[in-house]
Amino acid sequence: MSIEQTQTVDYVNVDKGSGDVWLTISDHLPWDVSEGEHLDLLQQKLNAYLRFIESGELQKKYPDATGRDVVINLVGKYPLSRQATVFVTKVRAAIGAAGFRLRHEVKPGN
Repeated sequence: MSIEQTQTVDYVNVDKGSGDVWLTISDHLPWDVSEGEHLDLLQQKLNAYLRFIESGELQKKYPDATGRDVVINLVGKYPLSRQATVFVTKVRAAIGAAGFRLRHEVKPGN
């Protein structure tokens, strides 16, 4: 699964350290090619994740998620571009206002 499957949740797990539920987005695309299209895919993917959480589908499919904090974990193969950094910063604030967290990490081997 990847960022290109915009209506699919890639991975769900409970973080052993924090006890939070992590919903991971796997992003293998570079930012220096079709940046606008990449941002659009990311926005669609994040919207799908928020629908999954807010509709209650997360708890239906993963009962262990009930009562836990939710983290959307964006894992990219490449560092964010300047425009993507601005976008993620704004989205992180909006997701935080909804009661969830957004984190980003780069794992070049993905």
